[in-house]
Amino acid sequence: MADRGRPETSNKPADEASRRSFIHILNAKLPRKRNIAQGLLRNEEGEILLCELAYKAEWDLPGGVVDPQESPAACVVREISEELGVSLGLQRLLAVNWLPPWRGWDDAVLFLYDMGVVPSSFTDDLTLLPREIKAVHWVSPDAIGEHVAPYTSRMLEQLLDGDNTAYTVYFENSEVPESMQ
Repeated sequence: MADRGRPETSNKPADEASRRSFIHILNAKLPRKRNIAQGLLRNEEGEILLCELAYKAEWDLPGGVVDPQESPAACVVREISEELGVSLGLQRLLAVNWLPPWRGWDDAVLFLYDMGVVPSSFTDDLTLLPREIKAVHWVSPDAIGEHVAPYTSRMLEQLLDGDNTAYTVYFENSEVPESMQ
């Protein structure tokens, strides 16, 4: 006897097929956000590792674009392995930064992970992926703005000022939103 409050469902495989078809339609039509995962790696002098990129003028933190169905944490580990030829672990998530459209790119969400502290000699034995990385450089925090995009400079400045290091910080365009202050 069917429950009067619910329709009878005798064809479960058809229901599952309908559900999957509906999800496929939503996946095709709903907006997708580009995700970026980067790592903050420092040496014993407090300098930050920046990559001089083959495809853009600004240097950047190591990392890259998250592939479909890849987690941001897995992405940064993969990108560093592919582009620098080294395996590193993650310490923790430092920041999530929503970035507005910039230089023709749509908006994106950047996940920044703490990769820890390594000796300055760490860069001596890296195997760089030449189609992406021209060189790597240790840069003092006060010189970061001379090399990176403005949003990266602002984000790092806020993270390195000491007030935002105990917890994961949420930024919008590298600033704490007014609604959260």
